Amino acid sequence: MIHIFQAYGGTLLYGLGQTLLCSVIALVFSLILGTFFALLEESPNKFGRAVARIYIEVFRNIPLLVITMFFYVVFPLYVIKMNGFTAGTIGLTLYTSAFIAETVRAGIGSVDPGQMEGARANGLSFWQAMRFIILPQAFRYVIPPLGNQFVNLVKNSSTLAFVGGFDLMYQGNVIASNSLQTIAAYASVGVLYLIITLPISYYMRYLEKRLA
Repeated sequence: MIHIFQAYGGTLLYGLGQTLLCSVIALVFSLILGTFFALLEESPNKFGRAVARIYIEVFRNIPLLVITMFFYVVFPLYVIKMNGFTAGTIGLTLYTSAFIAETVRAGIGSVDPGQMEGARANGLSFWQAMRFIILPQAFRYVIPPLGNQFVNLVKNSSTLAFVGGFDLMYQGNVIASNSLQTIAAYASVGVLYLIITLPISYYMRYLEKRLA
C-alpha cells in the first residue's frame, strides 16, 4: 500500500480534495434544506406539511445513484448541462437532506410541547418559537444521529465515481486499473476515507458528551 501512495500520491490527494469539497458543500446545504423541511413538516400549514412530506419520502426512497444519474444524464437534456461533480453534489445534497429532515423532526418532537405553547402564549409566532426556543433544544437531542448522517454523507460521496466526479473513489478505480494492484489501490482509498470519517465520529461523541 505504501508504494501506491508513493507512485500515485498526487492523484489520491486530488481525489481526496474533491471528496472533501463535495462533502462540505453537500453538508452545508443538506443541513439547511433538511432543517427547513423539518420545520415545514411541523408547521400549522397543511399545504406546507404535504410538500415537506412528499419531498422527504421521495428522496429517502430513491437510491442515491438514481438521483445522481438523473442530474447527470436527464437534467442536461432539458435544462442545463452539468459535470459529474456538480451532478453528484446536488444528488448527495438532496438525498442527505431528506434523512436530516427526519432526524431534526424527531428532535423537535423530543422537546416538551409545553415549550411551544408557552412561546405562543407570550406572543411569539410559530417560526419565532422554533428559531429561538425549540430548535436550540432539538439540536442537542439530534447531535448523535446527525453525526452518523455526516459520516454517511462522506461515504456516499463515492457515487461521484459513477459520473466522472474525480473524487477519491474515482481515482482509486483509475489507479487500480493502471497499476493492476487492486487490493493495494482500494486499501489506500479506504485508509483515506477513514482519515476523513474517524475524526468526525470522535468529534461528534465529544460534542454529545459536552452538551449532555
